[in-house]
Amino acid sequence: MIRRLGPALLVVGLLLAAWQVAVTVSGVAPQVLPSPARVLEQGWAFRDALWANTLPTVQVTAIGFAVSLVVAWSVAVAVDFSPWLRRALTPLLVASQTLPVIAIAPLLIIWFGFGLLPKVLVIALVTFFPVTVGLIEGFAATDRSATALLRSMGAGRWQRFRYVRLPGAMPSFFTSLRIAITYAVTGAIFAEYVGARAGLGIFMQLQRNQFRTDLVLAAVAVTAALSVTLFGLTYLVQRLVTPWYRGDHR
Repeated sequence: MIRRLGPALLVVGLLLAAWQVAVTVSGVAPQVLPSPARVLEQGWAFRDALWANTLPTVQVTAIGFAVSLVVAWSVAVAVDFSPWLRRALTPLLVASQTLPVIAIAPLLIIWFGFGLLPKVLVIALVTFFPVTVGLIEGFAATDRSATALLRSMGAGRWQRFRYVRLPGAMPSFFTSLRIAITYAVTGAIFAEYVGARAGLGIFMQLQRNQFRTDLVLAAVAVTAALSVTLFGLTYLVQRLVTPWYRGDHR
């Protein structure tokens, strides 16, 4: 753990130290650029407000990402079973990434109000593509010799999918999952910026309007910590779901 995280922590520590020295020497106003020490101090002083706004963000992230996973798995499995669907849906999946979420999000607020639904839809739109493509490519990259062996033994299409294609797609799925989970938090923050009653996004917006740059950066730090935590949890889930893959890549 120390060997893996040590270099990254060292770089972060050096950057924070350089930031602290630069702010102290230059005497820049805290409203423009607060020091890391001030960000930490004010973040701790307003910890209750930060926590109260973190919970709605975590909630909407979890719900939106769950919806995205359900839809992504449904589409990917359907595409794997039907070559016609693969040819029909793949161009649409690619085209979906050309849609500017920054333009669609306000429309979702107009259509569905300031409740949970528009924020869930924004997160699903942001995370759906990487998970779906990761699964489709993972299914397609399955060992053909193993599939042929099961076919020669009389296994049906569903059995081949269950025992060969599904396990073979797991490494690709978890790679795409790690990409998507960071997008999910970003999507939740952006959706709250567009329209929300609570959440880290609305907290940042309110503090920015009051020129509390220190609290904005404190909320950014909380968002980063949340993203890193969710990113790390994907490795734990992968170890539980695919112990064979862990054993082959020690």
